[in-house]
Amino acid sequence: MRMARVLTAILLLLTGCGAASGDSAVTTSGADSAAATTSGTDSAAGTVSGTATDSSTATSGADLEIICFQAGKADAFLLLTPESAVLIDCGEKGFGRTILAELEARGIGQLDMMVITHFDKDHVGGAARILNNFPVARVLQSNSPKDSEEYEKYVKALKNAGMEPETVRENLSFTLDGVAYTVNPPKRANYNSDSSNNSSLIVSVENGANRLLFTGDAQDERIEEFVALDWGTYDFLKVPYHGHWQESLMLLAGAVAPRYAVVTSSDDEPEDAETLELLESFGAETFLTRNGNIRVTSDGVTLRVEYA
Repeated sequence: MRMARVLTAILLLLTGCGAASGDSAVTTSGADSAAATTSGTDSAAGTVSGTATDSSTATSGADLEIICFQAGKADAFLLLTPESAVLIDCGEKGFGRTILAELEARGIGQLDMMVITHFDKDHVGGAARILNNFPVARVLQSNSPKDSEEYEKYVKALKNAGMEPETVRENLSFTLDGVAYTVNPPKRANYNSDSSNNSSLIVSVENGANRLLFTGDAQDERIEEFVALDWGTYDFLKVPYHGHWQESLMLLAGAVAPRYAVVTSSDDEPEDAETLELLESFGAETFLTRNGNIRVTSDGVTLRVEYA
């Protein structure tokens, strides 16, 4: 059954269903940015690197570092350059302490942007502690509030900080220290299944020729909606919904064609084997946060992924 699903994915590519054609990502300004093609070689246990092979698109970018936190079955990603700090999701309640400790250890004085992809507790849980204890310039959020203790604490922390979050309802693009971000929102307020996960913001990050995609907990309807936009290929994919198998992953893997993939999973809730087999069938090197923190570095030409 697992192999049949992988073969189905390959057949989808051969018939052109959902396959990427190298089109550039959509931004609010309509500016095009060429997709990079990477090749990778193993350099050490748990370490891989990739370099753009097309010199015409291999423009240098910022020194970008991304920490993919080991946060149980939860998402938390810290994106850093010398002059910017962006946080995509905050883990569960209590994980804010870990994020704050990392920020303080690095001497970072402010988050330029906090992105809450959706309001499940394993994405918004740590946000209140951060907002209550650390300067945050802007907060972007999805459009589907959820009745929970974590959400209520998040709303209260925003109020205490005197902040108004920005609910993203159309593509939002911004650049911080040379790194370009585009946030793609859900098209609908409600979905036929799991409206919370399907309300996930999807964040595209471009640094020079390196392209990275963060997909929150997007499920079938949201993934199909995004793939239809044809944003082109990406070097790095944060696999949606903690690596749980869903049919639309075949379309996503075919469209994005990632060289590297990260799955946020835990020993208690591991990723599905079918998902790992699919990623392998597309040649992706896959890293699991249940095995530890993962460090991604990019200079705009070379992308490197390793366990920290």
